[in-house]
Amino acid sequence: MNLMKSIGMAALGIATAAILSGASAMADPLPYPNKVVTLVTHSSPGGGSDVFLREMTKHLGKYIGATFIVENAQGGSGAKAMARVATAPADGSVFYATTPTYIYTSLMSKPQNTYKDLDPLVNIFADSEVIYTRTDGPFKSLKDVIEHAKKERGRWGAANPASLERQAAEQLKRAAGVTPAIVTHEGGGDMMLNVLNGTLDIGIGEIQELRSQLDAGTITLLATFNPERIVEKPDVPTVKESGFDVSLVKFRGLAGPKGIPETTTAIWDEAIKKLLEDPDYKKAYTAEVLVPQFIPHKDYPAFIDNFGSTTEAFLKSTGAIK
Repeated sequence: MNLMKSIGMAALGIATAAILSGASAMADPLPYPNKVVTLVTHSSPGGGSDVFLREMTKHLGKYIGATFIVENAQGGSGAKAMARVATAPADGSVFYATTPTYIYTSLMSKPQNTYKDLDPLVNIFADSEVIYTRTDGPFKSLKDVIEHAKKERGRWGAANPASLERQAAEQLKRAAGVTPAIVTHEGGGDMMLNVLNGTLDIGIGEIQELRSQLDAGTITLLATFNPERIVEKPDVPTVKESGFDVSLVKFRGLAGPKGIPETTTAIWDEAIKKLLEDPDYKKAYTAEVLVPQFIPHKDYPAFIDNFGSTTEAFLKSTGAIK
């Protein structure tokens, strides 16, 4: 072997080693103070937050050195889950899946522990609220649903009484001038069954909890509450395009007990940024029409406080609370 070839082979070996070393470093998860982390949701199995957490935990271990488990603490429209987390140790071992539900529950039900007793950790996604119906049913558009409601009142499905889905249904009722019965559910699974068997005209939920039925063609999306059409679902009109001036977007993040150390919140900030760029996870969350909306720990409390005060003003204006 001549000298130049030997130098070339050595350089190639060094470069390969450096690449492998860099890949190994990138793959090493961030050290974490707890071996097990519990992520709590108020959703039933198969509900939006449950699906969100279970998919995320498949990938999160690559970026945080812990084992993640999902706990379904159902009851009280999120009151039980908030109490579970608010009273947990503030050591980074327990977090709650935040959505607008925990704001609405806090304001409308006044539980023992409210969203103000939790420390917003980080926001991860914005989520689309959609209106769906059974494909073999009588409704082919949102206008069909509204016309039916004008004639026969009808029945609409939503999540628990203190959810964004319920508020979306109430706002649509008011915008359309109709009075359908709003039937609430603790989880998306029960609501889906009632849409499929014709007990409900429509359901309101998120695409990730509808995925299997959408893929099977048994349900059809009629509209989205998004301000603009969903990029992955360009044929689905917005509620506003359908003639009813209502726009809503759901946030998805995490919160923990008050007093989480800054060293722990910094780990989550760094890990979530990396997680959202993970090719495998990006493929999964794009399929579920989740839009990355990273809000770091330093900014998330202000975001939640603003959402809370805006929601409180709206609920007071409608007479839902005093």
